[in-house]
Amino acid sequence: MPSRAELVAARAERALAPSVVPERREVFTSGYAFSRLRVLGVPVPAIRAVVRQISRELRADPPDVIVKVALALVHRGSLEGRQAGWEILARRADAMAVLSPRLIDRLSAGNDNWASVDGFATTIAGPAWRLGRVTDSHAKRWARSQDRWRRRMALVSTVPLNAVSRGGAGDARRTLMIAGHFARERDPMLAKALSWALRALVERDPAAVRRFLQRHAATLPAVVRREVTTKLDTGRKQRPRALRRNERRSDGA
Repeated sequence: MPSRAELVAARAERALAPSVVPERREVFTSGYAFSRLRVLGVPVPAIRAVVRQISRELRADPPDVIVKVALALVHRGSLEGRQAGWEILARRADAMAVLSPRLIDRLSAGNDNWASVDGFATTIAGPAWRLGRVTDSHAKRWARSQDRWRRRMALVSTVPLNAVSRGGAGDARRTLMIAGHFARERDPMLAKALSWALRALVERDPAAVRRFLQRHAATLPAVVRREVTTKLDTGRKQRPRALRRNERRSDGA
């Protein structure tokens, strides 16, 4: 007989069905964010509407039930279902407080595309690390993994340590501890995540980021040097168009 968590998970996935947009599946089947997960094609606003609905239903349930619902949604195998499960879990501080490295590994099992990895890292793994539910040693194991998606998760998990928009208070030590594993990275998927991690730290400790860039100037991917330097200089990922034009004119003078 299905458990309560399994029944709730099935109901949550059924609630996603009316919002399917078939064209959205192409994003995850054409290579842009290719995934072998079952893709429903549900937009993020519709996922979050279901998250709010199920969260209201689970308001009185204890934290272990919330974790089980999230796990049940992951086990059902749909890309959007697992996203809903993570967000249901993230809305409950008491459930986040019982997470462990083992549970986090189970909740992230099967992530095989940047969208799922980034959603998990910013919603669950990074906040759990910030709360002390993940140790530095465990985060370093992600960074050393043979799985590129585990490695990207390590990098993106530093973003909630620093980004103001995600509740970060700043943590240069742990961010640069992970970033150091990727200073010679040539996988574009990981180089872009390294850029994101460092740009998030710029909000809190630009001096630490400048020192990191100087220390690894000879090996960092060009995209990382360019984007992070631009963030340091302008506060943006890309230089304003007018500034780029002026720089080109100066180069040609």
